[in-house]
Amino acid sequence: MSRTGIFDADSPLLRFLTRIADLMILNLVFVATSVPVVTLGASLTALNYTAMRIGTNECESVTGDYLRSFRANFRQATLLGLVVAFLALVLAAWYVAVEVLDLSPVAQLVLQAICYLVAFRVVLVALYAFPYLAKFENSLRDVLNNSRLMSARHLAASLTVVVVTALPVVITVFYPASTAYGLLWFLIGFAGTAFVNGVVFTSVFDKYIAPKTTVSPESSAESAGVQ
Repeated sequence: MSRTGIFDADSPLLRFLTRIADLMILNLVFVATSVPVVTLGASLTALNYTAMRIGTNECESVTGDYLRSFRANFRQATLLGLVVAFLALVLAAWYVAVEVLDLSPVAQLVLQAICYLVAFRVVLVALYAFPYLAKFENSLRDVLNNSRLMSARHLAASLTVVVVTALPVVITVFYPASTAYGLLWFLIGFAGTAFVNGVVFTSVFDKYIAPKTTVSPESSAESAGVQ
């Protein structure tokens, strides 16, 4: 009976090293295509698309999958990025206004609490929106609406994605030496985070995909009573 050596092409070690190499290539391509900030929406969509395909062992070419998604979703992803940026600016203005205006302590506390809750909700929708766009074909309105419904319906998955996304950022800010002062972000950080989140998103999105047919997450979520 033949035994698999650690350096054989199908050995666990080689598969692990190949995956790390793929994520490093993906990270490099993502950083390169994100330098013009206006392309960030398309870059995030392509990053999530390729990371999910790596996670499901469907990716045959990292750059090929990335560029295919980047081109196919460029217009819609760019608009989505502008919408997310606009919402972030509105929330930032809201926060500054609450801090600057001469309000009573109670009114200030209430408005700040509302701002934090709305910001958290926007963050959840934004985290879902780009992977959703990478996976499904919908109008921009449906992308945002279905991302809103999914992020509320799958709360455990949503909180997992928030932790996976926020934790590396917190570590980088408060313990920069542990990430080589940000160097790891340029080596594998963005792709690594997208890969872990991709496992979560794939498990969520698969619930809305019937054999040979894509089921509208909106109709499915509404039938389940998600508001």
